[in-house]
Amino acid sequence: MKKILNLPLRDEDISGLKTGDVIYLAGILVTGRDEVYHRIVEKGEAPPVDLNGMAIYHAGPIVREARGNYEIVSIGPTSSVRMEKWAADFIKKTGVKVMIGKGGMGEKTAAACREYRAIHCVYPGGCAVLGASQIEKIENVFWPELGMAECLWVMKTNEFGPLIVSIDTNGNNLFAENSAYFASRRKECMKLGV
Repeated sequence: MKKILNLPLRDEDISGLKTGDVIYLAGILVTGRDEVYHRIVEKGEAPPVDLNGMAIYHAGPIVREARGNYEIVSIGPTSSVRMEKWAADFIKKTGVKVMIGKGGMGEKTAAACREYRAIHCVYPGGCAVLGASQIEKIENVFWPELGMAECLWVMKTNEFGPLIVSIDTNGNNLFAENSAYFASRRKECMKLGV
């Protein structure tokens, strides 16, 4: 049975999730990456949309405009680790509950997820067209001067996923755990001459 969470989220909506769990999101989803994080954290600008309890998708979508309406053509994930230097302050300042991207994030983000009760999820790479099919409509766009990939898109979805929880609200980090496990296995194999 699919676990679909409705945005905005409260602490109790995500506190029971563990790394490796698969979820889907419904409601308003916002895109944002390097420039959005930079503006909010380093420049101190207020987000033009309330992110408290919301999800931010690290993505640079391809969007088609026709007669004043926007349509998502493709929306694949970008590497979340690019946002690592800002993520902790971003979570603190905005109250965002879910960050979504490709690959993992580091210890600063894991610590912030633990402190502020947030999670990071991975959206499968190579699924940009699937992602576009899961967006019902674009509600708004902010900071268009940053360009199509970097501006902040506000989108509605009924079922966005699958999303794999990679950092849970306890700060457990699936990528760090897997890295440590495979490093230990490598050492064992080397001892055995495999």
